[in-house]
Amino acid sequence: MLLNFYPLDFTFVCPTEIIAFSNLKDEFMKRNCELLCCSTDSHFSHKAWCETSKENGGFNNSLKISLLADFNKTISRDYGVLLEDGIALRGSFLIDPK
Repeated sequence: MLLNFYPLDFTFVCPTEIIAFSNLKDEFMKRNCELLCCSTDSHFSHKAWCETSKENGGFNNSLKISLLADFNKTISRDYGVLLEDGIALRGSFLIDPK
C-alpha cells in the first residue's frame, strides 16, 4: 500500500498530486499496491471536495482512489507528519504487508 499524506482539501497544489495518483491507479494495481490519500480534514470535507467541479478546484467525482479522513489526527501523528497546528505535512509511505 502507498499511504500519501497531503495538508488540506481545497488547496491549489493538492489536487494535482492526487489526480496524478488517481491516474496511475491501474499501474499501482498491476503491482498489487493499493493507493490511499490522507489528510486531517473530515469525511464531509472530502465528500464536498470530490463533488466540486474541476474549475473550482475539485475532482468532479472523477477520483479512482480513496481519500482517508484523519480528523482525530491519530494516523498523521503515528506516521510523524502532524504539525502542531493539526495539519499533516506531505509524506508518502510504502507499506509492506509482511
